[in-house]
Amino acid sequence: MQGNLHEIDLRSLLQLIELGQRTGQLLIEVLKQENHDKSAGESEHFSQSSQQSWWIFFLNGQIIYCQREDSSLSRVEDCLRYYRVEMGLDKQQLESLEKQHPLEYGYIWALLDQNLINPKMAENIIYRLICETLFDLLSLTNGRFSFLQDIAIAPQLTTWEISPLVSQISQQLQEWYQLSPYIQSPEQLPILANTVRLHSSLPQITIDKLKHWADGKTSLRQLARHLNRDILTVAKAIYPYTQQGWLRLTSSQTTHTQILTKPKVKILCIDDTKTICATVESILQPQGYEVIAFTNPLEALSLLFQLQPDLILCDLAMPELDGYQMCAMLRQSQAFRYIPMIMLTSEDKFIDQIRAKMVGATAYLTKPVVDTELLTVIKKYVI
Repeated sequence: MQGNLHEIDLRSLLQLIELGQRTGQLLIEVLKQENHDKSAGESEHFSQSSQQSWWIFFLNGQIIYCQREDSSLSRVEDCLRYYRVEMGLDKQQLESLEKQHPLEYGYIWALLDQNLINPKMAENIIYRLICETLFDLLSLTNGRFSFLQDIAIAPQLTTWEISPLVSQISQQLQEWYQLSPYIQSPEQLPILANTVRLHSSLPQITIDKLKHWADGKTSLRQLARHLNRDILTVAKAIYPYTQQGWLRLTSSQTTHTQILTKPKVKILCIDDTKTICATVESILQPQGYEVIAFTNPLEALSLLFQLQPDLILCDLAMPELDGYQMCAMLRQSQAFRYIPMIMLTSEDKFIDQIRAKMVGATAYLTKPVVDTELLTVIKKYVI
């Protein structure tokens, strides 16, 4: 199984693996296009260094572990600071680990084998690093994936159900985006910016803590590992100080910085009534959504592949092509098989709801459109 993330988003892909109770490995690859001082007629190309790759390991539809392909041991060692544990491995030991396991995962098991950490500590470290990796991956909007059905990596300390993890991290991402523009990337480095204001506004114990952590050398993500907290909790804690200008966030020089800025969600509204399209636009556009409205369903259908919407609102009763037909057609397409489709209707009939479900509708809204209901259903199905 392989494809592109613009055809099926990672959340839906993970849910498919969970439903199928698959065992194996999922590879996610993202290519960053780089321009290399092109002369006339010279084409753009991808360099090897511009590629980022992640692996997710599964057992019976549950996650065992996930990490970046080129990951060093720094993530694990940051987590070990919380437990005041240190471990050094020589080159030969590292090479031996990499032959049998993903490097990070093997390192954690080596710590367990030497009784430097107990199973509860190991489980917590694995959980934190899985969440951290999924936090980055669920923000991706492009890339390619390949799933290899294979035996699971071993041994397994425990496994995690996909749906609760994805729901939790998707909610964290929604809240993370609200911190922009003050906080944009987990790799940003907090540094004290206005010590005079700090001393006049905060108790000394708080200032001392800020001085300790906001050294301009430690990223938000490293802080989260050192404190055994998720990245959102750490970001929320410093958010008021960045708003006040007491803390400043600088960019990391790390070559693999993953900037998590909120992608603009594209909503397609198909309804033959202009007032409904206008109502949807008036509700969603002030909330930051991009809304594209069509009163002609055939025109909308002809442009769907070009527009690549994140969610479709579609009237059930339209001339030429009704919502049932539209939904059934799109569910036959690999590109739109999993896209959220919300049906709009002026009649709230049980049979209509059943029929909408049968053709693959995601949800059902009754007209006239109410802002709270519309926003709730969209936030439920898109990040």
